Amino acid sequence: MTAQAPIIGIVRHRLTTDGDGVTTLVAFHTCTLRCKFCLNPQSLEKLEDFPIYTPQQLYDEVAIDNIYFLATGGGITFGGGEPCLRSDFITQFRDLCGDQWNLSIETALNVPQHHIERLLPVINRWIIDIKDMNPLIYEHYTQKNNNLTMNNLQFIAKQGLQERAMLRIPLIPGHNTADDCNRSQAALQAMGFTQFDRFTYRQVNKETS
Repeated sequence: MTAQAPIIGIVRHRLTTDGDGVTTLVAFHTCTLRCKFCLNPQSLEKLEDFPIYTPQQLYDEVAIDNIYFLATGGGITFGGGEPCLRSDFITQFRDLCGDQWNLSIETALNVPQHHIERLLPVINRWIIDIKDMNPLIYEHYTQKNNNLTMNNLQFIAKQGLQERAMLRIPLIPGHNTADDCNRSQAALQAMGFTQFDRFTYRQVNKETS
């Protein structure tokens, strides 16, 4: 059965933003979290406001940059919202684009594990937004618990795929501290992860309750 997914945006010609080479960001609608500082609040807006794509329709649109992807080692970065919810769509897209494009995914991993199992064979690079490893901080910021995130991190580690993951550990003003970030990184290092992106959130949108 052909998958379909609502897409809130397609951004071409991103350089060194999501790894090597020229990339195109494909952002899906729908998220499992309700973060206080949401980068893409449109992912939570009315579904009918956004176009619905099949994998073939998306491939036909982004293939215009095939030569850039092949020449630079780039490809597609799936974001959102929470792109892991679209595991069927992404798997079918991989069948269309073959193995010459690098596929990356920007995810909070807060999804049932079967999505991760489906995506592991087709995703080259995982960009994982941890928020914070402390469950109380995580839940206060996202309004969700981090049980699924922790289970999926452990699953990825058990597969020995830590080198394919980059972990984002943000300092979130009003929610965690530099010491909290250090503790998060130490816990992830104990799981075998080695690539980290440390940065500070800048509030752009008003907080949502």
